[in-house]
Amino acid sequence: MNRIRAIVFDLYGTLFDVHSVAAQAEAFFPGRGRELSLLWRQKQLEYTWLRSLMGRYASFEQVTDDALVFACNALGLPLDAARRQTLGDAYLQLRPFPEVPATLQSLNRQGLPLAILSNGSVRSIDQVVRHAGLLDRFAHLISVEAVGIFKPHDRAYELGEQHLGLPRSSILFVSSNAWDAAGAHGFGYRVCWVDRQGQAFDELGERPDHVVRGIDEIPPLLA
Repeated sequence: MNRIRAIVFDLYGTLFDVHSVAAQAEAFFPGRGRELSLLWRQKQLEYTWLRSLMGRYASFEQVTDDALVFACNALGLPLDAARRQTLGDAYLQLRPFPEVPATLQSLNRQGLPLAILSNGSVRSIDQVVRHAGLLDRFAHLISVEAVGIFKPHDRAYELGEQHLGLPRSSILFVSSNAWDAAGAHGFGYRVCWVDRQGQAFDELGERPDHVVRGIDEIPPLLA
């Protein structure tokens, strides 16, 4: 993969498993944890897109909390203040996918600057990465808070090349979210889509440059 001089990762669903919150949800709502996690994540994404279209940015924590309230209401699950707080906190303690720590270390050894560009807030990105003990793997933790609009808007993707000081064509953007991969490719990044579950790619007029099943397949692409 010629001319790649830095790698920018999405955070949620790419490096960290958003459905690791299902364990806490299951403890509160036996037999419904996975169901809640899936709807919660879907509404969280929808609310970022809708708020961007409406021009009414809110913090990622607020969007995540709103999505949790909706999901519990939709599923008829009782959500008191204590459960709401605990489940919200679980999003700050997500588990990295198994291959992530070793792969980041391998990429560090290759000398490539690594960054995260996320819809998460500055606080949420820092806490998730710090909790996993991976803070020292990254040169930059970049939040869309700086521009007040969520991915996949171009203003969000511009933050990557601004922080790295590199042209977009020399940056590899890595995401497991097809809509994010399409948005980044349309912006001009080289894109690697992490397709862990054999899903169909979104029909948005863009295609990734590379498709892998886990980020551990990236270092050989760069060799």
